[in-house]
Amino acid sequence: MFTSIFGSFESGIIYAIMALGVYLSFRILDFPDLTVDGSFVTGAAVTSIMILNGVNPFWATLVALFAGFLAGCITGMLHTFGKINNLLSGILMMIALYSINLRIMGRSNIPLLNTDTAFTKITHVAKHTGIDSLLNSVLKSVGLGDSLPDTWGILLFMIVVTFVIKFLTDWFLKTEIGLALRATGDNKRMIRSFSANTNLLIVLGLGLSNALVAFSGALIAQEGGFADVGMGIGTIIVGLASVIIGEALFGTKTIARTTLAVIGGSIIYRIVVTLALRAEFLQPGDMKLITAVIVIIALTAPKVFERTKDRKRKARRKAEKLRVLQAAVNGKGEQHATVKSDS
Repeated sequence: MFTSIFGSFESGIIYAIMALGVYLSFRILDFPDLTVDGSFVTGAAVTSIMILNGVNPFWATLVALFAGFLAGCITGMLHTFGKINNLLSGILMMIALYSINLRIMGRSNIPLLNTDTAFTKITHVAKHTGIDSLLNSVLKSVGLGDSLPDTWGILLFMIVVTFVIKFLTDWFLKTEIGLALRATGDNKRMIRSFSANTNLLIVLGLGLSNALVAFSGALIAQEGGFADVGMGIGTIIVGLASVIIGEALFGTKTIARTTLAVIGGSIIYRIVVTLALRAEFLQPGDMKLITAVIVIIALTAPKVFERTKDRKRKARRKAEKLRVLQAAVNGKGEQHATVKSDS
């Protein structure tokens, strides 16, 4: 059980980078960008083929950022300068990226199991610095020695990387450009009245969003040991599920709190899916169904809770009004009785 949850937490923290990208497009820009399903694979394809050609895996992973940024910018230009519907522009780019990814990879699947990746290097460092032995000894002392992970290095490294990206995102959204980006998603007409170029802001926002998605895809490919042309199917749903779950559980009062909620939502989503698949009546093929159910619950539960709170609020107000009215009636009755006795 501990090993399964550990693996889910590790995957969740990597997918959280993708969820932050989805948050930028769907929540900040209010743009339903389906490019995500393609750019996720683009990041994995670019990184994998570069690693196989002898490029340092860390540099190859950074190149995935620029590949995703380019894909997002093209989607933005299709919408802004090509005047294509936002949903359709994302679909068109997603379809185009399928062929582009096949061209990059040269085949439908690239194995990385016997190749040095960023994670194999991190694992090597973690073992030689004694981090793994230290943490494993702590777990053995509390009775978890039978289900220890192979390495802690990947998890620790990804926590640092994900939170660096989170803090950079928080900082960027508070800058002048970031505020203009947020205003573009809220009210285009208003921000245009301040002479802001909303077309360029949309292109920039979608570029940054897909850069994070592609970066996450590159890391997932190295974690799983392969890149596949179909690995991006349903990525947008996973990202939305992470965003919705995080917002429902942790709130959205500030940007910093919301981005933290997105990370938490991604981790919780992965853990819930892993635990659900451990049920005997469910199979790995039911993962998409589980995702759909989780999203439905995350969307409907807050509204149900809000309606319940509204009913309780109205009942309290009604009871308070009745008490005030009753007190007023009782006061008048006592006053009338006093006047009668005096007369």
